[in-house]
Amino acid sequence: MSMVLFASVVRVRDGLPLSASTDYEQDKGLQETKKHLKGLSKKLSQFPDRCSLRSGLYNINDSMDRFISQTDVNMERHIDKVSSFLSFTSSLGVGYMMVCTENYPNVLAFSFLDELQREFIVTYDTKRINSALRPFSFIEFDNFIRKTKQRYNSPRSLSTKINLADMQTEIKLRPPYQLSAEDIGSINGFSQHKQSKYKGIAPNQMLEAVTLSGIVACILSVLCGALNLLRGVHAIESVLQNEDEDFNYVIAFFLGTAACLYQCYLFVYFSVWRNIKSFLAFAMICLCNMYLYELRNMWQILFHVTVGAFITLQIHLRRPQGKAPDYNV
Repeated sequence: MSMVLFASVVRVRDGLPLSASTDYEQDKGLQETKKHLKGLSKKLSQFPDRCSLRSGLYNINDSMDRFISQTDVNMERHIDKVSSFLSFTSSLGVGYMMVCTENYPNVLAFSFLDELQREFIVTYDTKRINSALRPFSFIEFDNFIRKTKQRYNSPRSLSTKINLADMQTEIKLRPPYQLSAEDIGSINGFSQHKQSKYKGIAPNQMLEAVTLSGIVACILSVLCGALNLLRGVHAIESVLQNEDEDFNYVIAFFLGTAACLYQCYLFVYFSVWRNIKSFLAFAMICLCNMYLYELRNMWQILFHVTVGAFITLQIHLRRPQGKAPDYNV
């Protein structure tokens, strides 16, 4: 019988499970398959954004058992051959994975994952996903997974409710990568020291387009960093010439330089806890300028603090992209 057996939603950066379907838990064969999916979920960033795995490797009757144990020939086998289909959108930092029977249509599998993706994007924002600490923090999403599974396990009624033409076209134009035995073996510890051949293929988290105000803020921040660096070098010269000079001024100048440049980095690249890191860098800029009040006049201090606040605001406004550019293609 052609059907969806299991589905889960995971966070790409660390494989943290966010939600999953809860039925078929009594099936030992599926439990073993899910163990491999759990290992795979922690390596999603090393693979292309759309992958699939059919028969052989996840054949609980034969090949899968050899991956689990070469000696356990008496293991109970009571599930049909299944295939694993996984897909995740790197720009959103979330992966959507499923297990289905071997004869389940490829287009239906990825259409199913696409529905999960669309609903999850609408229901949960990126900030909440990135801040999740506990497994299955969004377990309530299981209700949608369960209802969607029921629909996709009834192909006759399903065919009249969804349009698969777009998905068929997308799969033809950009077919999913077929995982191999080498891929699964590497994930399960057989080739742990081998560097992933997919490193760099999966795109990083993308930020929204840079605005003019963002460019100005970044340039001003670099300027402030350069001024701090220049004053820090001069402070070192003063310390070497006059032992009475306070070396802490040198530290304050260089910390200010580091904070300004780190603000620029946070503006250009995505980072976890990006807004919090930016605020801490701004706090460092303020503290350094407070300490340097004897060496700077009020206008200089105000300039440095204002630039720090400006780029902190720009970092907050430049959010991660809500959808991939070709999401609706």
